[in-house]
Amino acid sequence: MGVSFVRLRRMNSLRERIAVARGDKKADIVLKNGQLVNVFSGEIYPANIAIYKQHIAAIGDYKGEQEIDLNGRYIVPGFIDSHCHIESTFLTPAELARAVVPHGTTMMVSDPHEIANVLGVAGIKYLLEASQDIPLDIFFTVPSCVPSSDLETSGGKVSEADIVSLLKNQRILKLGELMNFPSVISGKKDILDKIEPICELGMGIEGHAPGLMGKQLNAYITAGVTSDHETTTFDEANEKLKLGMQVFVREGSSAKNMEALLPAVKPANSRFFCFCTDDMYPVDLANGHMDSILKKAVSLKLDPLIAIQMVTINPARYFGLKGYGAVAPGYLADINIVSDLEEFKVEMVFKRGKLVTAKQRPLPQAKVKKKSGIKDTVKIKPFETSALKIAAKAEYAKAIELVPGQTLTKSIVVAVKTSRKQVVSDIDNDVLKLAVVERHKASGRIGLGLVKGFGLKRGALASSVAHDSHNIICVGVEDEDMLSAIRRVAELGGGMAVVRGGLVLAELPLPIAGLISDEALDKVVKKQAKLDKAAKDIGSRLDHPFGSLSFLSLPVLPELRLTDTGLVDVLKSKNVDLFE
Repeated sequence: MGVSFVRLRRMNSLRERIAVARGDKKADIVLKNGQLVNVFSGEIYPANIAIYKQHIAAIGDYKGEQEIDLNGRYIVPGFIDSHCHIESTFLTPAELARAVVPHGTTMMVSDPHEIANVLGVAGIKYLLEASQDIPLDIFFTVPSCVPSSDLETSGGKVSEADIVSLLKNQRILKLGELMNFPSVISGKKDILDKIEPICELGMGIEGHAPGLMGKQLNAYITAGVTSDHETTTFDEANEKLKLGMQVFVREGSSAKNMEALLPAVKPANSRFFCFCTDDMYPVDLANGHMDSILKKAVSLKLDPLIAIQMVTINPARYFGLKGYGAVAPGYLADINIVSDLEEFKVEMVFKRGKLVTAKQRPLPQAKVKKKSGIKDTVKIKPFETSALKIAAKAEYAKAIELVPGQTLTKSIVVAVKTSRKQVVSDIDNDVLKLAVVERHKASGRIGLGLVKGFGLKRGALASSVAHDSHNIICVGVEDEDMLSAIRRVAELGGGMAVVRGGLVLAELPLPIAGLISDEALDKVVKKQAKLDKAAKDIGSRLDHPFGSLSFLSLPVLPELRLTDTGLVDVLKSKNVDLFE
């Protein structure tokens, strides 16, 4: 039987790489006089790295067609983001690569459930296609909860058959974060039907279990869940670790858990910890990615070598990705050269043996891959301000209270301010009106509630980024401005807007599924910066007001949320009355 051309080429490449390692053939590139950070042995020592084509051929004294003197700089593996959502960056995969690769990120694992909740399987396939042939390896998990709950309206659905089919793709690694943990714990048939095929295939399940401990955590892990990125306290991290979970220490734009969790990381258990961003916005990406996380971790007294392991070999081993996460013979030549192990300034990035950027220079702008069926996804039934009125049924009402630096919320009771027997925003006590407008089926369904913590004194913010079903969410002081902001987001085909006195002060169009921009990184960063400034100009006290707004409709994160179906008590998994 003949050997295929592709296999023959691989065999020849392997022979040549072995010849380089023997010293019989020159390497393509030799990185000389560096300090190798060895993630296996936990040592740092002088070394030369011989690269042949896409792989590391050897470590030692070798000759190369090109030799680069590192002058004592540190050689570390390419950085890995263990859990993220591309959609939360508002960037196409190509533009995301332009943002993160200069900061040393060469691989990430993304859960595409945001776009799947809008477009279903078509959204997942779009991200798979759009992330090909870019200088960043993006692997995926297949969304497990689309829709995430029956307490909101989504635009897409991913069935059990879809999950099994998608898992055949080599770039899809596991079942994505199992967000509806109350249904898992209670043993609901529909969610267990999705889990069972995964268990039979022997593939892991990613977790999403904020605050879960004790018997409920045991039940959740028994279902096959192997990781969690929603951990917020030391005790929670310690218990999840003891029960066998891989703990992803999240440090993103809206949720920052590093300071609380790092005390749980010790030399004896550090291999079971990874760093991730989860959700990170363009204005933050412009200043750094995993390199910034490393810098902060070391400033908090984490051993630099352990910190590096948490963004390299730990996630690679957890996800079973051979050839990633280390600088060693046979591994892919994904290598960063950094000036020190405190600031982690990335001076060179090699991706599969090619120098793709130096001194954090931006990558060349890529051509946008056009695809039909991913735009024009925002459909709302026309309405007037009367649809935003809340009749005052009592003197007190439930309200959602923001928790600074977290995606969790608190359920509180507030005294309502009224005018003509209608609830109005109370700016003196920072209790504002909140609305969620269904945007997939033009049903006309609108959920109304109250939120505390935004600080707005006038105007309104509206966005089509509203986890997980991504209906239009709006917070505001005056009903007229809320209506104007919602209408503007719909006119944009999705996006974000700040309105005051009926005028649009700033906006960011997100025409791809109402979640992603089709513009270049620098333009998106500028528009987001204008949005945040406009929000502050009307009183917002938050670093990322639109990020905080986007999580207020997520009906699987405790404690209280608002969806198009109304107010949701997450722990009870049901709608509740605003006044009872």
